[in-house]
Amino acid sequence: MSTVVSTGSSPWRRALYATYPPLLVAVGVVGLWYAISEFALTEGQSFLLPPPHEVIASGFFDSGHLAELMEGLLATTIVTVIGLAISATIGMTVAILMAQFRWVESTVFPYAIIVQATPIIAIVPLIGVWMGFSFSARVLVVVIISIFPIITNTLFGLKSVEQNQSNLFDLHNAGGLTKLRKLTLPAATPAIFTGFRIAAGLGVVGAIVGEFFFKGGEEKGIGRLISRYQNLLQTKLLIAAIIISSILGVVLFLGVGALGNRFTAAWQDEDRRT
Repeated sequence: MSTVVSTGSSPWRRALYATYPPLLVAVGVVGLWYAISEFALTEGQSFLLPPPHEVIASGFFDSGHLAELMEGLLATTIVTVIGLAISATIGMTVAILMAQFRWVESTVFPYAIIVQATPIIAIVPLIGVWMGFSFSARVLVVVIISIFPIITNTLFGLKSVEQNQSNLFDLHNAGGLTKLRKLTLPAATPAIFTGFRIAAGLGVVGAIVGEFFFKGGEEKGIGRLISRYQNLLQTKLLIAAIIISSILGVVLFLGVGALGNRFTAAWQDEDRRT
């Protein structure tokens, strides 16, 4: 009599296997952080890297500091989301035109590469001269830094459609818009959202860089707080602001990924029905 061993695993076990490696790394990083702050630094150097519990107490359990950080987080999030929305709209439009018309690709793509290759820190001062310290200037920085991966990944996805499927649509005399809506865009959806995920992280960087340099105006973003904490040597709050900006990037990355999974599933369901 043979015994059948189930190779399946419960959702809880799969979740555990997925989360415990990052948790182990986090524990190791925190342990190293404590080791450096407690043993490697002298008493006069302790302000350079305060221990984690002091950072948490100062940045997240002090109501005044927490309110300031949350206000900065809200301002940075608004700039990032608006910039990413503009990047997605322009980037996808440009990529679709490039995929449809070769002359558009040969004309526009070199300039997209130039924008991507130019360090954003070199562009930001010029934007400040042109647009001042306005909200629009910070949004423009986000657009500039995040649009290239959207263009390239969307273009790659649009060009990766199987030739047999494309020939089938041509055989049925499908128009360009019909082919784009029912074949090319659905097939390119995974690549498009890969570009969105990359752009999400870059968008947070662009927003913080813009705020770091554009210190005028009334809006308080994470970048301005980081600059102020650095100048005042408020290391605890500086690290807390960095942690919050990292969390924002991760949340946007995961959110775009989840949205991409839903879109991909919706396209697949529609394909099954048709």
